[in-house]
Amino acid sequence: MKLSLEYLVREPKIKLDKNPLLLLLHGYGSNEQDLFSFATEIPEEYYIISARAPYDLSYGSYAWYAINFDADQNKFSDNEQARVSRDLIAKFIDELIVSFPIDYKNITLIGFSQGTILSYAVALSYPEKVQQVVALSGYINTEILDENYLKNSFDNLNFFTSHGTVDQVIPVDWGRKAKPFLEKLGIKITYKEYPIGHGVSPQNFYDFKNWLVKK
Repeated sequence: MKLSLEYLVREPKIKLDKNPLLLLLHGYGSNEQDLFSFATEIPEEYYIISARAPYDLSYGSYAWYAINFDADQNKFSDNEQARVSRDLIAKFIDELIVSFPIDYKNITLIGFSQGTILSYAVALSYPEKVQQVVALSGYINTEILDENYLKNSFDNLNFFTSHGTVDQVIPVDWGRKAKPFLEKLGIKITYKEYPIGHGVSPQNFYDFKNWLVKK
């Protein structure tokens, strides 16, 4: 079966009737190989699937949505493309559940940067499809959430969110807004900061891996 997105898969080494899923969503200008380096360090009962964003920038370089600049070099996100990607990821999750023996009650999104922005959008728009989110170096863009998202139940959602204090791509102030925003919706969130730029430090990886294992 041809799925909606290109992807890489690491099958679980410990096979259960239904295995949990980690779905990796890379950042702008990257590809499905990027976060896949995490795979060797993740507990062996997980399916690890890394999706490739649908918009082609250049060879080996993809985006979940375009980022455009105006004459004054102000950045604008193409929110229409972002909403299309949001719905595409939700559909892709459904396809994965049909294609692999995945436990639909144990699905985790791990996003980085633009992949995190989409992870927030998918989880808040389709909370019935996701249980955990690891949101690395991103922010919540309310303009790409489903317009009726406030009617959703978020009881099953749990977030690990982190940001670098010297992030030069997405300011840490943007990342910090996630905690009060999610708490207001009654969502459980662990928020951490690291003295790094736009990336994932070994300590950051260790912390979210421990958080996952405890879940």
